[in-house]
Amino acid sequence: MRRIVTTFATTVTAIVLLFSYHTSTNGTAVTRTVTARTVTAGSARPAVHTAPPPSTFTGDVAQTRWGPVQVSITVASRKITAAEAVQVPSGNDRDAEINGVAVPVLNAEVVQAQSAQVDTVSGASVTSDGYRQSLQSAIDQANL
Repeated sequence: MRRIVTTFATTVTAIVLLFSYHTSTNGTAVTRTVTARTVTAGSARPAVHTAPPPSTFTGDVAQTRWGPVQVSITVASRKITAAEAVQVPSGNDRDAEINGVAVPVLNAEVVQAQSAQVDTVSGASVTSDGYRQSLQSAIDQANL
């Protein structure tokens, strides 16, 4: 009986911790303001420099046997800050199920890898191939 209570308490604690974990999935980019001090004759006033706004590049549509795949990337300071699948195969519930798992994994891997060299998601090889093809087109447009 004591073992069951301990297991139950541990499970509840783990679930509470998982649900209380906050992630930054809102997709907004952070713009930094850098202040540098410029000294001129008789005055000291700060010069404000801001980072350029992020730019978005959308790759060409990759036609796959299950449907079109298209990827858009956000680039700031020559780094990919976000990736998003604009189009994915959606002909049936199975497509939605597969892409609902595969696309977030691919999006995260692009930001981490900073290139189109990301792994194929198991069970979504056709979508992964189309994703990489469209992604490379977007990266080429961004001159990265």
